[in-house]
Amino acid sequence: MDLRLLGTVFATVFLAELGDKTQLSTMLYASGAANQKWTVFAGSALALVVSAGLGTFAGSLLGERLNPRLLSRIAGGAFIAVGAWTILKA
Repeated sequence: MDLRLLGTVFATVFLAELGDKTQLSTMLYASGAANQKWTVFAGSALALVVSAGLGTFAGSLLGERLNPRLLSRIAGGAFIAVGAWTILKA
């Protein structure tokens, strides 16, 4: 296992998820007095695992078919577009 890659992926995803809709919706469910906190945690964790699995699978398929440099540029452009859209909507 490449620990450097593990740390990089963990840090990137962790920082991206802070204050994200996923975290906010989990906080909302956990704040309900009738909700079991461990059930909310388990549901949220399972959703993130499945989402990461789908992302890994899709990335693997795209990586086999597209030039990694082109894929990086497409991803970078998409992030810039989302950022610009967010700023314009704010």
